[in-house]
Amino acid sequence: MTMENERGGNRSVMPHKRTAGDAVGGTSLLESLPEVILNEIFSFSQPEALTSLCSLACVSRTLQSSVNKPLSSLSSLDLSALSLDPQTFHGITRNIRKINKITLDCLRLHDSSITNLLGPDLEELILLKCSSLSYKLLSSVGKFCPNLRVLTLEFSGNNRKSAVSDLNFRDSFVNCQHLESVIIKIRGEEVVDYGYMLLGIYQELPPTVKFLKLQPASALDTVVFLNAVGNANLVAPVTPMIFGQALTHLSLVLDVISDTLLRAITRGLPLLVELDLKDRPTSEPTDELSNLGIQSIVNCKQLTSLSLMRSRRHYVPYFRRVTDMGMFLLSEGCRGLESVRFGGFSKVTDAGYASIYNSCVNLKKFEIRNGFLLTDLAFQDFSKAPRSLVEVKLVSCDYITSEAVCELVTCSTLEVLDLLGCKSVSDSCLNKVSRLSLLTSLNLGGTGVTDVGMAVLGKGNAPISCLSLRGCRSVSDEGIISLLQSEGKIKKTLSSLDLENMPELTDNAITTIADACVGLTELSIRYCIRVTDASVKALALKGGVRRLDLYKCTALSGECLRYLKKPFFRGLRWIGIGWTRLAREDPEFDEEICRERQWLTVCKYGCELGCHDGWQDHEF
Repeated sequence: MTMENERGGNRSVMPHKRTAGDAVGGTSLLESLPEVILNEIFSFSQPEALTSLCSLACVSRTLQSSVNKPLSSLSSLDLSALSLDPQTFHGITRNIRKINKITLDCLRLHDSSITNLLGPDLEELILLKCSSLSYKLLSSVGKFCPNLRVLTLEFSGNNRKSAVSDLNFRDSFVNCQHLESVIIKIRGEEVVDYGYMLLGIYQELPPTVKFLKLQPASALDTVVFLNAVGNANLVAPVTPMIFGQALTHLSLVLDVISDTLLRAITRGLPLLVELDLKDRPTSEPTDELSNLGIQSIVNCKQLTSLSLMRSRRHYVPYFRRVTDMGMFLLSEGCRGLESVRFGGFSKVTDAGYASIYNSCVNLKKFEIRNGFLLTDLAFQDFSKAPRSLVEVKLVSCDYITSEAVCELVTCSTLEVLDLLGCKSVSDSCLNKVSRLSLLTSLNLGGTGVTDVGMAVLGKGNAPISCLSLRGCRSVSDEGIISLLQSEGKIKKTLSSLDLENMPELTDNAITTIADACVGLTELSIRYCIRVTDASVKALALKGGVRRLDLYKCTALSGECLRYLKKPFFRGLRWIGIGWTRLAREDPEFDEEICRERQWLTVCKYGCELGCHDGWQDHEF
């Protein structure tokens, strides 16, 4: 339940309130309940449950009083699942006295909403989707929260560029001498356009920081600072602590990953446990990553997690100077790796990838994206050695087939299997996949699976809660019906289902989903052009779905809007209706929906579920 989201200005509507006098005969039955009973019930409630209770408090004076008491004693507040307007947010937080941890979706909130909660008791502050917050907020955090340990800020990069002067890092961090984790994201299209915004941040961070994530960051700024740190360590190891000497986790989104950058990191950060680098070059790099840069990672003796990714959408989509030799050197020098993620290594073959998982015996997570030379041969002996893999992701690896998948699933500890874009994977591996007793997340998007495979998967015992069939054009209504009307576990465990871009699906499939999946909370049917009002009605009557994506479901009519009214869609918090007839301008209806469901977000932009992407372009 959140508020409506609409380009051209969202209206903030005060909560629609009922009083005790609105009840039949002017008296609410709740008024007759002893307050001590309600207090006892709420004393056992989790903070997440109290969020929902706030919306009910208006129906009874007794209930309102009982809700306010546990709220005033809350030590942590997590409202990240809701995009609240300032008035509703104030109504929830006005009775909170001292709070240690705050996690918020700030899509509609303003600076004043946040600053009212800041204080010396605050230790963790996580602010997501800050499209309406100014960069000045960072200074306020530093001023009022001297005991802060965890800070996460996700800003929009679409603010005017002159606003970069508001990012005053000295004032922001000078008083925060207990910070251990800092995550600052400035969301924008190109790193080169926004990388300058975080220049100088390294010099102002306190020495206590152990976890740092910056998006975007300048590779040159990073190299200059870390070279200075590395030289200081070599000259006088007992000098006063400066930022970097305690750092164990580093994650950066850069303009370019180079040999120079990796050497600076491995020299300046001796305690590094996790290294996560992603670049998006917009021109030909003059200093390209090579085997020498990969070899320098060996100097990080405590490294357990490594991620090196290059975006495929930009000017140079591959690391063209890293070969199998670089992987051989890495696998020999970093045998303690537990998580490996590589993307865009166009010259690495089966031998290079196999050396990683064969040498790193404690490997739990293995991910390869855009592995252009990765084939089934890399996994031909996979089942001959004991493995403890929990997560395997092979994304856009064109030469991976069902034969490799059958080898991988011999690892009975698998919980996550992602085969997105592996178009040569077919039904033949699904019988073994369906037997994985710990598998909770399965992505078959863009693979060659068909209705036959869905019937096999539906009979299995894998407790899959998250399933993606995005772009599986050979799966029809028959496949979805077979998947969910068999006697397997999936219909009981499924909570998130992605059916985007499956044009053969009709109302028959969607109504089956509504009837069979009792625990379903998220459903995406974007680009399903044959889905009509009947599907929306079936989902509305069943309730349960909290996030529903109907983007470009062009067969829907404007009449579906009535299903957004109560009592339909119990618990609906987000719905995407971009490029449908539902997105028509109807101010009177919009206001009516807002009055009834002030916590519902109606997104007309085309964002992924929950405005996961594209939120920085929203206007209010």
